[in-house]
Amino acid sequence: MSKPIVILGVFVADTSYRADRAPRMGETIMGNSFALGPGGKGSNQAVAAARVGGDVHFITRLGRDPFADMALATWAGAGVQPAISQHDDSYTGAAYIFVEEASGDNAIIVCPGVAGTISPADIEARAGLIGTAGVFLTQLEQPLDAAMRGLELARAGGAVTILNPAPAADLPQGMLGLCDYATPNESEAEGLTGVVVKTVDDATRAAVALRAAGVGTAIITLGENGALFHDGDEPVHVPAFKAGPVVETTGAGDAFNGGFATALARGDAPLEAVRFGCATAAISVTRPGTAPSMPSLQEVQTLLRG
Repeated sequence: MSKPIVILGVFVADTSYRADRAPRMGETIMGNSFALGPGGKGSNQAVAAARVGGDVHFITRLGRDPFADMALATWAGAGVQPAISQHDDSYTGAAYIFVEEASGDNAIIVCPGVAGTISPADIEARAGLIGTAGVFLTQLEQPLDAAMRGLELARAGGAVTILNPAPAADLPQGMLGLCDYATPNESEAEGLTGVVVKTVDDATRAAVALRAAGVGTAIITLGENGALFHDGDEPVHVPAFKAGPVVETTGAGDAFNGGFATALARGDAPLEAVRFGCATAAISVTRPGTAPSMPSLQEVQTLLRG
């Protein structure tokens, strides 16, 4: 029986622009295409987790505007249960995403809007929900003090705690010690540890440093090279899966975290949960968009069967 997954994070509307290259300052260029869709790391992770079978509750703040309507419709479609408040005095978040046409690589600016004002008091208001979670997952798009309080309440309630330290930030003292798992990518791992991550061996060194800082298990996501798992025993490199040509990498980390959280919540062994997360991410990058790219449980199971 899958335990509840509680995710704290941000919803933003993704405004995605595809072009051959990014414009230089002061320059206007013609793009190749535009798309508007649901995004935000926490929301994407919630959608990913729900689509692969998780019992997912999402904590955030929204405005009252068309982007909030998009959020609610997205969660209803995926099966995410919102634990939210709505506010008239600010806006629902939005993100600018530039996608390089040839490679699928991206550069992003996030404006979280009213979700940028999530406070520890908002987290206290959801203490009952967080306290009954099997898995609690958060990132760093909302204020750090709210994420910290969520991790504290989850740890006190016995949940498995996951921190996806994205976007990179200087963390409060003691935050990493509240994390059963931390899931940075290469650049985030470098920001946390000072170790430049270019290879699997580099990732191992960064993972050792994260464990020394208090993390229970460090998982460094490595894009097309999969993930590096280190729980204090021998580090394990989990290769990436190939699910087809890469279209867009924007939501890959969120797909990984959502899939990983769901696998843990249903009782998979941690390494198997990493493989499940990698398979979820591998399918997501074969499709455009973030939340719309998240695969179904059947698709992930089919890929894992190979």
